[in-house]
Amino acid sequence: MGNQALELVIFDCDGVLVDSEQISLACTARAWNRLGVPIDFDEARRRFLGISPKAMIEQGRQDFGVDPPSNFATELRDEILASFAAELRPIAGVAEVVSALPLPSCVASSSDRVRLYRSLEITGLRPLFGDRVYSAEDVERGKPFPDLFLLAATRSGAAPERCLVIEDSPRGVSAAIAAGMSVYGFSGGSHRHHDPAARDLLAAGASLVFDDFSALPGLIGAAATNSP
Repeated sequence: MGNQALELVIFDCDGVLVDSEQISLACTARAWNRLGVPIDFDEARRRFLGISPKAMIEQGRQDFGVDPPSNFATELRDEILASFAAELRPIAGVAEVVSALPLPSCVASSSDRVRLYRSLEITGLRPLFGDRVYSAEDVERGKPFPDLFLLAATRSGAAPERCLVIEDSPRGVSAAIAAGMSVYGFSGGSHRHHDPAARDLLAAGASLVFDDFSALPGLIGAAATNSP
């Protein structure tokens, strides 16, 4: 944290609070398959992890030369939410750790509001954050631009340099760095197979990577202790 006292912890949602990316990326790959694009899970993860539905569609247009129908994002979201209702679980230890943090916290996610709120409700995490939940729909530019994290800091009354972001995607890490915030990479989601190296997160600028939520309080405490 440098020499600044930490004021706010900002959590991404998908792949950080809820173990959703394995589900949503599989649905995303199938949706593009139906349009004739031969994309698999790993390719969907590489291209689309951590970006908004709007950005995903635009990138797909550029990458695949396919223009999805106007209802593409809505139908994909509905398919994902149907799968979430049956399969979605919180990341292990999240509820206990977030509820015990001695600092304010909030959520800033690339998901649209409907999916974001529903994800938190299905997993029982919504009460931990109340109205401190921010979506890509709240800003003009989503990740990797810093707008969403800066909005979360402003709404929370925290200086950007005193915020810590927890992210599972390189785009999210880049957004936090661009916002002037500290960022830890989380690699404990099933889509990352608990990869403790997570070199892509470190390359994007994460100061460290962890794959077990129970380690987070100690990491935050160590950073505070080591700050001048």
